[in-house]
Amino acid sequence: MVGTLDWRPANEHRDLLAEPVAAAIGDVPEAEVAGIDPDLADTAAFCERYEVPPELSANCVVVAAKRGGQVAYAACMILADGRADVNGVVRKHLGARKVSFAPMDEATALTGMEYGGITPVGLPGGWPILVDEAAAAASRVVIGSGLRTSKILLPGKALAGLPGAEVIALAL
Repeated sequence: MVGTLDWRPANEHRDLLAEPVAAAIGDVPEAEVAGIDPDLADTAAFCERYEVPPELSANCVVVAAKRGGQVAYAACMILADGRADVNGVVRKHLGARKVSFAPMDEATALTGMEYGGITPVGLPGGWPILVDEAAAAASRVVIGSGLRTSKILLPGKALAGLPGAEVIALAL
């Protein structure tokens, strides 16, 4: 197991997941979920309290890509001990003139998830999910559940298998 959490099959504990995540979790049968203190949902505090190494925790960052007056959204999955190259790799990969982190209110409204809990499982259809190759290669990673009150544990390869997922070298 990973950390000190009580992991349970996510398909059997959908009450611990945000609505869009619960609706999509059936596509990730190996996913597990555990409840956490919402005050400890942010990565550093979570990893410290629940003894999860940062290299086994992956963050989901929602970006807004702009080109020719159009805005498209994408998610980037990167291990907690890395940083996504948003202005280089992500911008070029999405063919955008400018890429920035989506404002919190936009990200939460578009995903139906809580800030600090946004996850690639259950994102709106058509969104690209850019998964850093290190996250995809990890045997297991902890990700958000759509809520600040729980986390999901799944194989890194499951991230690569999500609809719209592409594995690329995202890290700086």
